[in-house]
Amino acid sequence: MRAAYYIVGLLADAFLQKEAGARVVHDPRLTWNTLAIVEQQGGVPVQCKAGHAFIKDCMREQDAIYGGEMSAHHYFRDFAYCDSGMIPWLLVAELLCVKGQPLSALVGERIRAFPSSGEINLKVDDAQAVIARIREGYSVAAVRLDETDGLSLEYPDWRFNLRASNTEPVIRLNVESRDDEMLMQAKTAELLGEIGGCFA
Repeated sequence: MRAAYYIVGLLADAFLQKEAGARVVHDPRLTWNTLAIVEQQGGVPVQCKAGHAFIKDCMREQDAIYGGEMSAHHYFRDFAYCDSGMIPWLLVAELLCVKGQPLSALVGERIRAFPSSGEINLKVDDAQAVIARIREGYSVAAVRLDETDGLSLEYPDWRFNLRASNTEPVIRLNVESRDDEMLMQAKTAELLGEIGGCFA
């Protein structure tokens, strides 16, 4: 599942090579890799709440060429804003030919640049109470707070998103850093200790 986040960036790259300046929709769970690629390629990143209905509506409103979720759902303007499993791999194959590198090298480079925890699911009694407690404890030092989908807090070298499941008593944690695997792991462990609960 962790690699799916980095595929969003690769697909954004592929689309922006075809249509310079296009908009790319992404969810707020893990963002830094996608933002870096979209901005580097001259595109416009648009953040949207996770979920196919939200992503598709946002893409229509923004006339976005592509929308990607770190859960490996990919949506395409030229495919009636629908999700497809085949189109991404055709585009990735094309990108591999253009770049002249294997997928492992392209993804590996992005993982090193922006290490991430992948989505960690925890069973808790009251997800909203946990989110409120974490917000209170962690927001003071944050340089950016966003509540597009759950709680996203950003610091100079790391960030996290914490969101409640809509269908079960589960809270979902995603952590990423800038070029620092050890920091990402340390902050993930720290947050897991603060959140409590058990793995879902």
